[in-house]
Amino acid sequence: MDTIQRGTRGLGLLFSLNWDRILYPATIFLALSAGAWLPLLLGLAK
Repeated sequence: MDTIQRGTRGLGLLFSLNWDRILYPATIFLALSAGAWLPLLLGLAK
């Protein structure tokens, strides 16, 4: 049981340290997707 608790704490620490590594690419992907989708929504794409 102690090993499971240590592993869970370690996983939480790893996730908190690497949260920005997930957030930055996700933000860039969402911005590029919105930039490609917005002209289609507004009817500006030919």
